[in-house]
Amino acid sequence: MPVYSKLIATGQYVPDRVVTNDELAAIMDTNDAWIQSHTGIKTRHYAMGEENTSDLATQVAQQLLAKSGVAASDIDLIIVTTITPDGLTPATACLVQANIGADNAFAFDMSAACAGFTFGLATADKFIRSGQYQHVMVISAEANSKMMDFQDRTAAVFFGDGAGGALLQATTNPDENSILAEKLQTQGNATVIHSGRVQPITAVAGTNYPKTDAFYQAGRDVFQFATTVVPKQMQGLLATAEIKPVDLQYVICHQANLRIIETIAASLQLPMTMFPHNVETFGNTSSAGVAMALASVFDDLTGPVLLTAFGGGLAYGSIVIKK
Repeated sequence: MPVYSKLIATGQYVPDRVVTNDELAAIMDTNDAWIQSHTGIKTRHYAMGEENTSDLATQVAQQLLAKSGVAASDIDLIIVTTITPDGLTPATACLVQANIGADNAFAFDMSAACAGFTFGLATADKFIRSGQYQHVMVISAEANSKMMDFQDRTAAVFFGDGAGGALLQATTNPDENSILAEKLQTQGNATVIHSGRVQPITAVAGTNYPKTDAFYQAGRDVFQFATTVVPKQMQGLLATAEIKPVDLQYVICHQANLRIIETIAASLQLPMTMFPHNVETFGNTSSAGVAMALASVFDDLTGPVLLTAFGGGLAYGSIVIKK
């Protein structure tokens, strides 16, 4: 008997610390008017002190359990998508597993940059369809602030910290299937976006110590990619799934930049009212942005939703879901 994936709960969380454009303008050459005109961003939230990526993800995991009524012991798999893990090992997902007491689960991290949530949902769906797993958490969590160069105004003003996620449950009822269609793609490119590159050693020496680089993006290249290549993927997926854009209830794009979302809406000839967005108050939360925007409208869903995200890799993925 075929098994399908049903979305049963979503959640989102941001740290308490709010950082305004004026606060950033005090430490770099920029200003509130420039940031808002070019990005639409007014504020963002930063994890501070001891709060790290696993803590943001744990907050979402606890929400998913509370909202669904599923016990932690019934979770089979936890996938955390992130490019700002607590560390290279153990996986941030394993830390979340320990924090919520999901002793019967296994857990791993996935790195697909800002496309992480769509890649994570598609992966979770395959595990559930195998028939071996009943409950899978997909949590996208980012503490982008810890990877920023605060002298680089082309990147630092964009990003904020946050987490969002969804809980999927196995069902044999095809009418309850939440994952309707998907398309995941990558273009191998290490120059347009990169972060946390670990430098190799140059000699065997006692002074060697691991070093990583800060986040970097080529803004114009990212904008061009997001507004030309990505809409073609979106349109192709909808055509394959035989879904007209006007039949969608929402289109939820990666919350990179309000101007990018506006351009994508225009290319699809759809009104901005169909595009939930949180980038103005949360900034670009990388892989968490789509998950957080989905959580904000999940209770009101009555029709199909197109989720689209894009980021370093270059990775980009679109997935059509319903409640």
